[in-house]
Amino acid sequence: MAVGKRISLVTPLHESTKRDCLSRMNDNKVEAMIVAKKYGEEYWDGDRRYGYGGYKYIPDRWKPVAQALIDQYGLNEQSSVLDVGCGKAYLLYEIQKLLPGARLVGFDVSDYGLTSRHPEFSGTLIKHRAQDPFPFADNEFDLVISLGLLHNLRLPELAIAVPEIERVGTRKYVMTESYRNEQEMFNLECWALTAESILDDSEWQWLLDQNGYTGDFELIYF
Repeated sequence: MAVGKRISLVTPLHESTKRDCLSRMNDNKVEAMIVAKKYGEEYWDGDRRYGYGGYKYIPDRWKPVAQALIDQYGLNEQSSVLDVGCGKAYLLYEIQKLLPGARLVGFDVSDYGLTSRHPEFSGTLIKHRAQDPFPFADNEFDLVISLGLLHNLRLPELAIAVPEIERVGTRKYVMTESYRNEQEMFNLECWALTAESILDDSEWQWLLDQNGYTGDFELIYF
């Protein structure tokens, strides 16, 4: 078995945001990293130097990604989806709006993120760490997704999380941060606050393959 297809679902949304990477590096970044890694209010809705700088629900912002997932994986009202590292679960909520009958489950390590879900989201959210065995059965979900999480784990933790993503879903899609050249590596090192594994394209593909991952993947750049 080998890693599945390389696809592009989030890249257009990612590239729509402008980032001043060097300014973040020069803004007491070590202190900002310490705050960001608590994944509390400062990370989600505090000053931009600590993370998102206000991760509010914007209607339909994640709709193109939700629709792309539905189309790519043939999801319907009877489908089940797990989001590993779901944050505020805005992507799951957009899927819910398109497929109200689908079973939607997410987990995250952030209490603040989970309690900040959209009030109309009716799926299941739980607190759980991706580097711990998942509390789900083999192939329990039709699709397992994980966006922007894997780079926040260390290599021994990825050796647990990646096989678990593989185990609990019949189909899988993960997106993580990467780089292709020295400039993108520098930009990523400047911008990333919570990353523990900064790997290039070939390293991510090798890591996924070595851990038995057969799903699709996307790499985004800075």
